[in-house]
Amino acid sequence: MTRTRPSSRRRAASPVRLYLVRHAIAEERGPAWPDDTQRPLTRQGRAGMRRAVRGLRDLGVELDVVVTSPLVRARQTADIVVRGLEATPVLVESSSLAPGQPPSAVLRALEPYRRGRAVALVGHEPDLGILAAFLLGASQPVAFKKGGVCCLECSTLPPDGNVRLLWHATPRMLRRMGE
Repeated sequence: MTRTRPSSRRRAASPVRLYLVRHAIAEERGPAWPDDTQRPLTRQGRAGMRRAVRGLRDLGVELDVVVTSPLVRARQTADIVVRGLEATPVLVESSSLAPGQPPSAVLRALEPYRRGRAVALVGHEPDLGILAAFLLGASQPVAFKKGGVCCLECSTLPPDGNVRLLWHATPRMLRRMGE
């Protein structure tokens, strides 16, 4: 009689997509906006981001959640992303994406989304570039143009060190895809 043993193999979990999104073009710093946290997107920034989101939609991007910096320009960018995608993701603000926060703070902020399959983080430079470099094990920050997006693939949220860059798109590339 032959005995069969239950398979000890676990099915591999499907990869998680982590999108890093830099806020779109905002009003210039200066006397009109003495409080940097309140600077809004320009009309050009809003219009360009709407076109870029059409490009994301053409790429098949679907999100479970969008986590954004609390600064006005990032929140407005996140609103455009949420409204522009087919399935409406949940939108959450997190101070871990405010300027000057280290990658470790962002990783802690991802804890509640462990079961997510696709999460976007909307933030600022140079922090997003530093975060991307940290996750990818790169020695130099990844440069993000305003409205630029990169897609990272990882096995878990927060990422466990096995992260790869799937694509990195400038806003111009995304806008052209969405035309």
